[in-house]
Amino acid sequence: MTNQPARYLALDVFRGMTVCLMIIVNSPGSWGHVYGPFLHAPWHGLTPTDLVFPSFLFAVGNAMAFAMHKYTGQGSAIFWKKTLKRTALIFLIGYLLSWFPFYDFGQGAFISPADARIPGVLQRIALCYGIASIIIYYTSRRTTVIVGAILLLAYWLILYVAGTPGDPYSLTGYAGNALDKWLIGDPRLYHGEGVAFDPEGILSTLPAIVNVIIGFLAGDFIRRRGNSYETIAKLLLAGAALIAVALAWHPAFPINKKIWTSSFTLVTTGIALVVLSALVYIIELQARRGWTYFFEVFGKNPLFIYASAGVLITILYTVPVGDHSLLHAVYLFFASFTPEKLASLLFAISFMLLNWAIGYILDRNKIYIKV
Repeated sequence: MTNQPARYLALDVFRGMTVCLMIIVNSPGSWGHVYGPFLHAPWHGLTPTDLVFPSFLFAVGNAMAFAMHKYTGQGSAIFWKKTLKRTALIFLIGYLLSWFPFYDFGQGAFISPADARIPGVLQRIALCYGIASIIIYYTSRRTTVIVGAILLLAYWLILYVAGTPGDPYSLTGYAGNALDKWLIGDPRLYHGEGVAFDPEGILSTLPAIVNVIIGFLAGDFIRRRGNSYETIAKLLLAGAALIAVALAWHPAFPINKKIWTSSFTLVTTGIALVVLSALVYIIELQARRGWTYFFEVFGKNPLFIYASAGVLITILYTVPVGDHSLLHAVYLFFASFTPEKLASLLFAISFMLLNWAIGYILDRNKIYIKV
């Protein structure tokens, strides 16, 4: 717990938007009844939902731009201590969320920690934060850009060479899956595709690191150049350039969230730059801030609210109400007077508002939980 540090409002709002949307898209009342834009692309392609997680990684990089300079003059020992501690803690929280509720009520037995899924959203955030921090701390801005480009190109080369010949970017041809099965094992991977395949696997973390790096570069640019029309114009141009490169790359290396292709990294960071530019213009230059507080609440305690949402949704799935879970009972209430897809969305929005209320209580009491 800590007192609130100095904030950069546009970045708080951007980060808050990503947390808000992450909760909504992860918490439908029924996975069988979801509007298309709130689902991930089946494989290649892009939906609004596909933008949410990479945008959060971009926001992680934004925040680093206002924190990394604090290590100047403190020595590398302090940097390593804080970075490794935060990386390990975020990874551990993610793993505990995968293991929670620790007991299988259907089987009437405790869940072994060895059976819990090891990769995950928070685990990827931890690894991307930790590795990006090391790259940024030890290299110049120019070298950081070069390292990011190398990561994207190396990932493309690895998949092309090590994947199934003629089909390296498919579910069955993806080289990263073999690595995950070898190092982690089938039981501890995600099985949502019908087979052991983890969208937060080891190899696809490489291009995801670049989402954080580009977020850092954008935040650092804003920090150094300040709020101006020139700043916004350059961010927009950078965003447009990344989107153009991604679209040009797409025929050879398709945009794909589930294997986090390099073109996916570029298109999502490009869109994030455009959105951030709009927020800087509206909030910082035009000073239109009457609408921002809702998202500030999420942006001030992002990791805590995301983690608590994961705990709460699992509890709702677990608590029985008659023949249903509490979650399904609430969904059925909404479905009693609205179409099924709308009922599913209303549940997700209601659940998001519950988590907002938790964040609001924390903010009103000036409680900001830093991981």
